[in-house]
Amino acid sequence: MVTILLDDIGFGQLGCYGSLIDTPNIDALALGGVRFNRFHVTSICSSTRAALFTGRNHHAVGIGATQETPFALPGYSGRLPKSAIALPRILRDNGYNTMAVGKWHLTPQAEYSSAGPFDRWPLGLGFERYYGFLGAETNHWSPELVRDNTPIIPPKNTSQGGAYHLTEDLADQAINMIRDQQQAASDKPFFLWFATGAAHAPHHVTREWFEPYAGKFDEGWEVLQQRTFERQLKLGIIPPDTKLTPRPSWIPEWSTLSANERRLFARYMEVYAGFVTHTDAQIGRLLSFLSEQGLDENTIVTLMSDNGASSEGGTIGTLNEAASWLGDHATVEEALEQIDEIGGPNHTNHYPWGWAWAGNSPFHLWKRYSWLGGVRAPLIVRWPKNITDSGSVRNQFTHAVDLAPTLLGAAGISMPTIVDGITQQRVDGVDISGTFIDGAQSEHRSTQYFEMHGSRSIYHEGWKATSNFVSPLFNERAHITGSHSYETDVWQLFDLTNDFSESTDLSAQYPERVRELELLWIEQATANNVFPLFNPGANYPAHPGEYPLPRSATYQPSRHPIAASRMPSMFGGFTMSATIDCPAIENGILAALGDHQGGWALRLDHGTPHFDVVYGHQRAHLVGAEKIGAGPHQITVTMKAGALALFVDDAHIASGHFGGMFMFPGVTTSAGGLWIGRHEGLPIVDNYSSPNDFTGHIQTVTISSGSPSAGPSLATTMRIAEGAD
Repeated sequence: MVTILLDDIGFGQLGCYGSLIDTPNIDALALGGVRFNRFHVTSICSSTRAALFTGRNHHAVGIGATQETPFALPGYSGRLPKSAIALPRILRDNGYNTMAVGKWHLTPQAEYSSAGPFDRWPLGLGFERYYGFLGAETNHWSPELVRDNTPIIPPKNTSQGGAYHLTEDLADQAINMIRDQQQAASDKPFFLWFATGAAHAPHHVTREWFEPYAGKFDEGWEVLQQRTFERQLKLGIIPPDTKLTPRPSWIPEWSTLSANERRLFARYMEVYAGFVTHTDAQIGRLLSFLSEQGLDENTIVTLMSDNGASSEGGTIGTLNEAASWLGDHATVEEALEQIDEIGGPNHTNHYPWGWAWAGNSPFHLWKRYSWLGGVRAPLIVRWPKNITDSGSVRNQFTHAVDLAPTLLGAAGISMPTIVDGITQQRVDGVDISGTFIDGAQSEHRSTQYFEMHGSRSIYHEGWKATSNFVSPLFNERAHITGSHSYETDVWQLFDLTNDFSESTDLSAQYPERVRELELLWIEQATANNVFPLFNPGANYPAHPGEYPLPRSATYQPSRHPIAASRMPSMFGGFTMSATIDCPAIENGILAALGDHQGGWALRLDHGTPHFDVVYGHQRAHLVGAEKIGAGPHQITVTMKAGALALFVDDAHIASGHFGGMFMFPGVTTSAGGLWIGRHEGLPIVDNYSSPNDFTGHIQTVTISSGSPSAGPSLATTMRIAEGAD
């Protein structure tokens, strides 16, 4: 079994689903298997993964939102319970070798450290081998990587002989794991979970991959949506009577944009398209290896996306995704000055949301919403031994919770009722493997609720009711028409049997049915721990495993980063002191966190102390006027109310001010952890290169929080972290 999970790929962003983006290897996979056109997910990363692995609804297993926002609420704890055993553990217990490569996003951030606990890391949930990154996203040029339960430094090059790229590395690792397994026990079945970071932001890819798309999107997102729709009809992936949902008012008409806007926005999309095509090529390498090894005939390969296309680039796109969450956007003119760097290591770019709308053709809205644009995703299944009508389309209503029961059913394995003495909770998914063989098989599911960040809908016997609630995240309420309060929500009604795209509201015609479905949603929500409804910015109690953070911590040099999630909070002020011994005039990093998109570094440059901090447009640089001589020294940085100060042996040597968001645990999920004595990955500023080992001796580095609570406010944490889903 091989399960490939793509990230932030909309319904219309693969070639075999109508996209103008080239995905020849995925298209070939579809041609050799079947495509589902009514497959549904939860509309966000962590939640979909929880549903896929457990066969349960995401709130029922505590993953009602992303891992970055865990609350002391059953539906939002961010912690998979032991009463919902995961698919890899069941397969392992039944004789399978289990391997995971890529994005994880099911471990609470508070458990990322080398102290664990590790029971929610991949190996703790049933995988025997793991290589990838734990969080929501990472820098594809310089990722945070874990092998099994240990942080590692990324290799400098891949087997393809070029500069490092994460997706290439992941494909290498997946191939090597299967090869190792086959050489040791070729008669033993295996399960590979291959979860790319693509095409989640940052959209990172070299020029050779996006240059072929030059000019392909110059006509704008309306044209892209229309052409995608026409291709979808021609391919038969949507019914011939499907209506194309119109461009909403909050997405500007392409012709009204300035020449500079059109040029910049088209480049963002070119880079995204190149990123998807590059990902397709790595998937092709993996599939080719299976074929070369004679493994493809009886291997079930499933490929899907975790949610609809992402709108997190906002109205004009962004060069720095994390900074834009806080409202720190580069202007169009500023971004244009750096247009040739988009896609490279200098930026963590994301396209404007007009492209997300077009990429979800023919549907409305996008990721994080319960409209079809957020919850309907591609699903391809190839199983040559049993699928006889390859290339066809399946139209049964299916959901992410069906994956685990389906793969188990195909393997002839029953879902266990008791594991390790713990009675297992209700399984919500059903085995749909019969639809692989018989496309005319009736639907297994008549009812499914949806909820994400307050956006709600329910499907029942061909009808779907959807609320018009608008999330407060990413300043979307300033643009998107809809309700800003649960008290003023309006439910719209759609007959999906005759209205594939959720285009025609029938609520005025059938008000009683609307009320029935709303009550059914409440019933389903109650049974699945959805209440209280999630409202970003509300003062919900944090999960007790998250706080308090330590008020102070002392570190020593390490060859690996220290998890930032358990550092003292640097939000609200801090003191950081490095006790060092300098045999001579020394160079190198004393302590560093993050990279040039957001982070800080304390270092010596030929004996001169420097402290740099960057976040979005905010910059601060403190530098001493004199070199420090040989001998023991203490170098200290303090911050209070935005005022920075640098000291050497208690002597004040430099001052500065930093008015932006200071890096603290959880502010981003893409930056590296805390480094002491060196800094692997991308540097904070251009004045040094990595790893930049300190040439003297570091005794200790102590960081003490200046925040009274030793942690950020919950509302701020939510506002920031939820952007990284």
